[in-house]
Amino acid sequence: MKKESDWLYEITPHQSLFSLRLGEVWRYRDLLFLFVKRDIITVYKQTILGPLWFLIQPVITSIVQFFVFGKLAGIPSDGLPYFLFALAGNTLWFYFSTSFSATSGTFRSNQNLFGKVYFPRVIMPISATISNLFKFGIQFLFFVLTIVYFKYKGFEIHPNLHILLLPLLLLAMALISLGLGMIISAMTSKYRDLSFLVSFGVQLFMYVTPVVYPASLILKKLPENLKILVYLNPLTGILETFKYAFLGQGAYSVFGLVYSLIFGLSIFFFGLIVFNRIERKFIDTV
Repeated sequence: MKKESDWLYEITPHQSLFSLRLGEVWRYRDLLFLFVKRDIITVYKQTILGPLWFLIQPVITSIVQFFVFGKLAGIPSDGLPYFLFALAGNTLWFYFSTSFSATSGTFRSNQNLFGKVYFPRVIMPISATISNLFKFGIQFLFFVLTIVYFKYKGFEIHPNLHILLLPLLLLAMALISLGLGMIISAMTSKYRDLSFLVSFGVQLFMYVTPVVYPASLILKKLPENLKILVYLNPLTGILETFKYAFLGQGAYSVFGLVYSLIFGLSIFFFGLIVFNRIERKFIDTV
């Protein structure tokens, strides 16, 4: 007869409020990689253009923004070609928005799977965030090629050593989208009508984030003692650092970047605590 101490794992309710259970994620890492592979393949499986579809959204969006905001509205772009300026913002923004949208519906979209087999539920939002890096990689490659094109045409574009911060920027963006997504997912498992606000909220949040306009435009309009408010949006420091690193223009701020990292870590751990608490009883309410 098997003794209790012989079992490899024991599934028990976790009573500690601050139980993060990250060790379980590591033990199920093979399953995590399997979900990542599934998410990547299913997106372009049985399509004509395959991964090239990932380019349509940022390119078309940047073209529309070029005509609407660059030409008609005359919004400045820190002296850069507006299409390139918009593409820089959209490349990072779409990674955030797609990751957030995917993680915010974790419980609802996987309720049938969660009700049949046990594994750490947090693997699902993490896998969605990681798999979206593949999509970002394709869009980022196009962004780099666009920089080369405009540079060849003689535009003043000055990439610098801050490009080495890219992994840190992606980490901060991933943590923010993952943390916010897990909180929303936990809330919508009980209050389903909140899910209708997600897509609208993401679109609205885009316009309070310096994607289609530079942060410098807002900074010029604020008195000196209020300029710090611009960086209270945790995505501002990330986006402006990204633009400064690859284009040589942007309201780069060490404070803004550090704040974004601290906010990302904080919201991730808070979201993970909330997610793990709801995980034990969501099947009764979803």
